[in-house]
Amino acid sequence: MSLHAHLLAERNVPRYTSYPTAPHFSPRVNAEVHARWLAEMPDTARLSLYLHVPFCRELCHYCGCHTKAVRRREPIDEYAADLVAEIRTLAQRLGPHAVSQIHWGGGTPSMLGRELLLAVTAELDCAFAIGDLREHAIELDPRHVDRTLAGTLFEMGVSRASLGVQEFAPHVQQAIGRVQPYETILRAVEVLRSQGIVDLNFDLMYGLPRQRIDDVRASAETACRLAPQRIALFGYAHVPWMKKHQRLIDIAQLPGPAERLAQAEAARQVFLAHGYVAIGFDHFALPGDALALAARGGTLHRNFQGYTCDDADALIGIGASAISRLPQGYAQNAPDLAGYSRAVQTGALATVRGIALTADDRLRASIIERIMCDLRVDLRGAAGGAGFTGFAAELASLRPLADEGLVRIDDGSIEVTEYGRPFVRLVAAAFDAYFQPERQRHSLAV
Repeated sequence: MSLHAHLLAERNVPRYTSYPTAPHFSPRVNAEVHARWLAEMPDTARLSLYLHVPFCRELCHYCGCHTKAVRRREPIDEYAADLVAEIRTLAQRLGPHAVSQIHWGGGTPSMLGRELLLAVTAELDCAFAIGDLREHAIELDPRHVDRTLAGTLFEMGVSRASLGVQEFAPHVQQAIGRVQPYETILRAVEVLRSQGIVDLNFDLMYGLPRQRIDDVRASAETACRLAPQRIALFGYAHVPWMKKHQRLIDIAQLPGPAERLAQAEAARQVFLAHGYVAIGFDHFALPGDALALAARGGTLHRNFQGYTCDDADALIGIGASAISRLPQGYAQNAPDLAGYSRAVQTGALATVRGIALTADDRLRASIIERIMCDLRVDLRGAAGGAGFTGFAAELASLRPLADEGLVRIDDGSIEVTEYGRPFVRLVAAAFDAYFQPERQRHSLAV
């Protein structure tokens, strides 16, 4: 790979799980605006639900999630009551819409415990029509998966579990503050499958402190032997200005851009050799998995959970900091637990910021999503066909990437090459009208 390509890998760009991205949300979208958007939702609209549980037993050094460490039971019980209150408020404003997907994220959602997990799920069942879900997924810490939890998840109707594996090498686990031996992962996998939860996703990471190419390759091989249906390979995002606990990581132990590229490619080759299909720039799935079928059929989507088959008309975020994606725009709940609780316990929405979509936002969002999901887009088709004359500046900005062989440009058609797959976020960024690299700080492009 050329020196220029290595320099491109050092650029900071958004991950594009939304467009416009969250840094551009503003208080102009408040609870009143959000309430109006919900009231305008057609009765026939299908919903997807995301529930955020911002608690962990301890914080891992690498974590970029909105979460906090708790040791006492009281904050968890109080938060569950807040979730129930918010669900009831949403039910009053929305009515019993059909729900196609539910996703629990965090944090560690299982910290709610059996009784509260079942109680919140029962509240969802009362508020919405969840009897015909396509997928009910939850993120899990494999260190805290036992038979009781797995049985509870099956009782809730959970169909997919995502395990935070990250890395199998003990010296890397020590460096990131998350020690979980192979036997711990194996036990979690076996327990979940024995209780009927057979669709599994592994989260792996590269770019971690003290991590070498051989570590990444060995972890990829080990993960493949456990045969999850999906694997997400995330590049570690070192953002200590946002996540202060990341200062526990010695920056001198982090691999540089060239090493990160090599690590990502080493893992990718392992996954492909084991029969996984590459999805976008950082996901892999077995050929028969719904994610692979969606990618093959051009129906893949991208949201705050990453690549997804979710084609619901709206995503409703529930919990502190959760973001809703509605036809009119994005709305985010208060990130602080006290502010969130005060709002929902009075029957109000906890919205504190968001953004209303313009026609230009919708067009660019569609282009960016297709680039991120399909690695190609026809700008003429996206912009309405006849008379298309736009995006000259954006296309010109892609010329350096085309010169590197990362992207092909042909009469308004853009295609990211296999060589350019790791750089797809750079291609998407060309169409981001809000992006100001000199003023914003994001994670590395690769």
